[in-house]
Amino acid sequence: MDVRHLSLLRELSERGSVAAVAAATHRTGSAVSQQLRTAERELGIALVEPAGRGIRLTDAGRLLAAGALEVETALARVEARLDEFRGRPSGRVRIAGLTSATEFLVPPTLARLATEGIEVELTDTDVSEADYAMLAADHDIVIGHSLLSAVPAGSESLVRTVLAREALDVALRADHPLAGREELGPRDVVDEPWVGVPPGYPFETVHQSIERVTGRPVRIVQHIRDNRVAEALVEGGAGLALLPRHTTRPREGVVLRPLRGVNARRWIVAMSRPDRAERAVVRRTVAALRHVGRTPTAPTFAPHVGR
Repeated sequence: MDVRHLSLLRELSERGSVAAVAAATHRTGSAVSQQLRTAERELGIALVEPAGRGIRLTDAGRLLAAGALEVETALARVEARLDEFRGRPSGRVRIAGLTSATEFLVPPTLARLATEGIEVELTDTDVSEADYAMLAADHDIVIGHSLLSAVPAGSESLVRTVLAREALDVALRADHPLAGREELGPRDVVDEPWVGVPPGYPFETVHQSIERVTGRPVRIVQHIRDNRVAEALVEGGAGLALLPRHTTRPREGVVLRPLRGVNARRWIVAMSRPDRAERAVVRRTVAALRHVGRTPTAPTFAPHVGR
């Protein structure tokens, strides 16, 4: 049984089509199809079957795809032991990270890893909570977040490490009547216009909590992904916004105030597929990210100072 054939079946199981597998593995569709036929011939059993205009795994194909992860994880564990035997682990690690968390976690981590011969290929992104887990198919480490738990949606099958907890504060114009308060509650802000996030993004859960506590709807006037744009809209008088405390440097006309009475703290979590999580360089990188996120002098533990 060829491990490469098992890996191919796992890719097809996760990605759903020959075209997607070909794109992800930098092969042509015909090359992928040829490898599937070779695997069927060597194993003597049908692994795929027609499904509409494409194909899908047979029961045997799904069984082998599930086993592929176990085999790849075991191999990665052995390779990690060999790396440790040779000395310091080295190599390239691909990270996809939530922009606001990447901003304070990754630069210090890169400085630490550079002295150890570990290279990082970084992609910053901002997607809905469940989509972070999907990025693990193409990256060694994905840095995502959730306000509901330390298990972001869709990451149940991934290896997860909590890197930090971070509060979300209310951003207001400096001349807003509420700006003079040291902290705010749900009833203080429920009737204000809000610059919110698109549906499915974690910050949305704070607005939902405000609605549950007050029994009144929150009015979202804009749905914005980028925190800098949200902050600019706050400065321009569009409404209030939620911004992460330690990665926001407020503009001259904007202040941050803590929000009490609802859960307004997020988990920032590193996620990896089990086989990739076993790699020595991945373990070392996650450890470095965790160190930065939990160091008392790191921004994530700095006291709030409003301007």
